[in-house]
Amino acid sequence: METANYDVVIIGGAFAGAVTGILIKRKNPNARVLIIEKNAEFDRKVGESTTEVSSCFMTRILGIANYLGHEQLAKQGLRMWFCNSPEQRFDDCVEIGPRYSARVQTFQVDRAKLDSHLLDLAVKGGCDLWRPAKVTRVELDGANGQTVNAIVDLAQSSVAAGVSPANQTDAAGAAATTATTVRARWLVDATGRATLLARKLGVLRPNEEHPINSVWARFTGVKDWDSYDWREKARDYMDACRTARSWATNHLMGHGWWCWIIPLRGGDVSAGIVYDNRIFKLPEGANLAERLHAHLVRHPVGREIFGDARAIEGDVHALSMLPYQSETVCGDGWAMVGDAAGFIDPLYSPGLDFCSYTGNYVADFVARSIAGENVSEAVREYRDQYPVMYRAWFETLYKDKYFYMGDAELMSAALLLDVASYYFGLVIPAYMDPEKAFLELPFRGTPGRIAASIIKFYNQRLVRLAKRRLAAGEFGKRNAGWRELYDGFVPDFRVTKLLRKGLWRWWKAELTNLRLMFASSPATPAKEAASIAPAEA
Repeated sequence: METANYDVVIIGGAFAGAVTGILIKRKNPNARVLIIEKNAEFDRKVGESTTEVSSCFMTRILGIANYLGHEQLAKQGLRMWFCNSPEQRFDDCVEIGPRYSARVQTFQVDRAKLDSHLLDLAVKGGCDLWRPAKVTRVELDGANGQTVNAIVDLAQSSVAAGVSPANQTDAAGAAATTATTVRARWLVDATGRATLLARKLGVLRPNEEHPINSVWARFTGVKDWDSYDWREKARDYMDACRTARSWATNHLMGHGWWCWIIPLRGGDVSAGIVYDNRIFKLPEGANLAERLHAHLVRHPVGREIFGDARAIEGDVHALSMLPYQSETVCGDGWAMVGDAAGFIDPLYSPGLDFCSYTGNYVADFVARSIAGENVSEAVREYRDQYPVMYRAWFETLYKDKYFYMGDAELMSAALLLDVASYYFGLVIPAYMDPEKAFLELPFRGTPGRIAASIIKFYNQRLVRLAKRRLAAGEFGKRNAGWRELYDGFVPDFRVTKLLRKGLWRWWKAELTNLRLMFASSPATPAKEAASIAPAEA
């Protein structure tokens, strides 16, 4: 058995693992870093959209703005569509989103391509790479070092440092593998949903308060949102918006569910549904692709877009119980980053935000440790603050949100308030001083607790308002005939304009709630069922 020694072994070479390797080598060029990746090729992930925070990290910290501009698509904000009947005209549906092109650069990314590019950068930056290689055993021994056993495919492996070339083929000349032991001072788990260390240590916990599932696929034959055909059919609808709707992350919204529609370079379109199984069940069908397509075309806007579309064969995926968390994310000599530490919800695309913060934070204290610095305080801070960040992020933005998703008035208030809060809390600090911002996990200290309490309060109020509307048969009744097209969010004081707009919508929803409280006739079950179309049917 071959043996290799490193300062750091990173298990997982996708975004979080590659970024951690890149930053460790930048902060400490003498560090010996090995990345072990099990897949010969990366697959696509749930959703392919970046936020203002993750885009800031990639352009300012990683410095890959040129790559993103040439190889990925510029994103034109986030747009939501609501209806109150499957038979509704598409241009009568409520539209909420930016009127103009985005003020802050974000991207629609093909994650397989992005992950491959970052892993290439890690190797060019001095990291060794074993790929494909399967980790078979991990032993943690603190300051004495961590041990990883792996099976390396020598014929395909990009770099096989410490492995003898004589072992690359067997007696018949066929491709061979070798069992290899790696010892390192630090082990970083970047295995994503496989959560290798969390499972090994018994600290993986599903988030049962948030029972969401997802089905997604790539489609061809999707209609262009900005086509001449649409202009001829609905000129007022086309002229209302000054930017291309096609390049936005478009969302179809319903009671207990939402669908994303994301363009990819080359013409394919990523589309998927995320739903709370307490509220919504995906319609039955012959297979997942048919079931997803059938649901998409039940929404009037989806019907226009996906009427002639078809799912790409073999590129349909599903996940149940999406959210989870590791109770402990680091210890002496090991740490988790990205999805290996936890995941909440793809709405608002926070996954790469988590990868950015955790990868940078861990890379910093690992690089300093290898240089001989005592980093026990930084490790303790990461261990204590990560669960605070996870819990606060969940309770402020996602807990029970699916109860009001299908109501345009309630969700528009939430969108404006959520994004304004995100700008004040994370986006503005990131652009003011990215090096400092990405070394502090969100919701930190007293200011973080206060912000979390405020956002959590209005989110839970909107949940209560939605439940009253449901009981009164009023849910989604005003999902027709209006649109909210705002100027766009910018990382400075002008974001207060949209914050005020969100507060005004919330206040109007509270006035409606007062009226319903004093209404004399409760809704019949038939009325309530009609108010949440087109969900379960």
